[in-house]
Amino acid sequence: MTGFRILLAAIFVAIVGYTLPVAAHHGLGLVPLFFGAIGEMTWQGQFNVDFACFLILSGLWVAWRHNFSPLGLALAPIASLGGATFLSAYLLIVSFQVRGDIAALLLGSRRAAALSR
Repeated sequence: MTGFRILLAAIFVAIVGYTLPVAAHHGLGLVPLFFGAIGEMTWQGQFNVDFACFLILSGLWVAWRHNFSPLGLALAPIASLGGATFLSAYLLIVSFQVRGDIAALLLGSRRAAALSR
């Protein structure tokens, strides 16, 4: 679990460290660029569609992990929009809450407890 936590922290730091200078130099106009590439039907657009699908699945997984509770439903759009920055921080925090139990990390505590019965 320690290696996984180090990876999560490294991902978070790398993405934030990359995003800050990009935003400072190019501004926060990501949305028109993202959807513009999709509209142009280029390889960059194909990547953006693929990535958007991963983001949707990430948000759906977070909501499911929280049993579609109000918290899970609130976190889902944050996960979908926040990408790996959100997911790396989320998984790092949750890894400490579940005390390293990988089943609880992936399934949520209630589902993990049901598996161990």
